[in-house]
Order: sequence, then C-alpha cells, then structure tokens
Amino acid sequence: MSIASQIQSINNELPSTVRLVAVSKYKPVEAVMEAYEAGQRVFGENRPQELSAKVMVTPSDIEWHFIGHLQTNKIKMVVPYASMIESIDSLKLLKAVNAFAESIGKVADCLLEVHIATDEQTKQGFLPEEVMELVKDFEKYSYIRFRGLMGMASNTDDKELVRSEFRSLKGLMEDVRTYGRDNRRIWVDSFDELSMGMSQDYGIAIEEGATLIRIGTSIFGPREYK
Repeated sequence: MSIASQIQSINNELPSTVRLVAVSKYKPVEAVMEAYEAGQRVFGENRPQELSAKVMVTPSDIEWHFIGHLQTNKIKMVVPYASMIESIDSLKLLKAVNAFAESIGKVADCLLEVHIATDEQTKQGFLPEEVMELVKDFEKYSYIRFRGLMGMASNTDDKELVRSEFRSLKGLMEDVRTYGRDNRRIWVDSFDELSMGMSQDYGIAIEEGATLIRIGTSIFGPREYK
C-alpha cells in the first residue's frame, strides 16, 4: 500500500479523541510530503539534526513532535521548531529545555516520558514515583507547558503485558490530574495528552486511553538507517 493509503487506513480506525503522529525518522522529505498531501499534519522525529533540516524545507503548518532521546547539547536544534517535545526523560533535560525556551521567549509544550516497560531496563524515562514528586514543582518551570505523559511498552508478543503497561501509564496520568485538581493547580486543564502505542501495539493503546499514537513502519515501511 502507498503512504497515502496507509495514512487513510489508520485514520479511519481512530476515534475522534486520538491523533496520529506519523513517525518520519530516517525517511526523506519526499515521503513526508506524500503523507502531507494525504492530509497528515503531525509528524514525529527522533534526531535533532533531521528535525531541524526537515523543518526548513516543509510546509509551515506541519506540527513537529520530537520523540527521541534529547541530549542537552542538542536542545537548540529542537526547542525552536518542535510543537511538542514528547520525550522529557530526566530532570536535567527538563531544566535545560526550560532555560533555553526562556532564552528564546518560547513556552515549550512537553510530555514527560515514563519508563513503563517491565522487560527492558535500557529505556529512558521517569519512574512513576518520580513523576508524582515532580508534579509538585511544575510551577517552577515557567517556560514549560506540561501537556501529559509518554511511554513505550515492552517489545513483546505478550499483549496482556503490553496492555497492563499502557494501563499503568493511564493510571499515572489520572493520578497526576487528580493531584492537580485537588490542589487547584493551573496546569491541570492542559495536562491532557497521553502518547503511547506504535505500529505493533497502537490498537491496545487506543483501547487503554491514548490520545496520541506514534506510527512509522506501518506508514512508511521499514526504517532506512543513515
């Protein structure tokens, strides 16, 4: 199937509460434009250089999401261009993004990446208890708009394990929102995005409450590494 037909097929499956992030990492601008012409407007990249390069040569109404691990020395390639940074995975990175956003006068929309995979120890992200500590200090980060949570499930064929991991992330989301409501925090109304689910498991993610799904292979085909 073509990129356009895949975009249409996936979007036909999505409820109105879920948006598709077309993960275009390692793919040429031509592939991005084919998806764009099919109506796709939200794209995900995981390499700072690739994101900043594509921004320069693609339509301005594209909403770019940065979804990869972000090193603090690459922030300047991402913060000015990304509509959302989905992968804030450490306090160090959060502070650095806040500082750089302040320096350019931008409030950066961000998701906190949470480590939910139970069978892998290498993925970045906050532990759930660290998130619950951090929410107490959201107001300290004046140039961050906390929009929600992101997580990646275990790479496994065990669908029930994947479901339980997604469910745990949804539960954490509700815990954060409950804290915000109970303590009358102004950020609670905009803390509304739950990014989870990729090509192999997005159906389960949707059932468990995702508002953003990140799909690359099912749209663009296998990755072409550079």
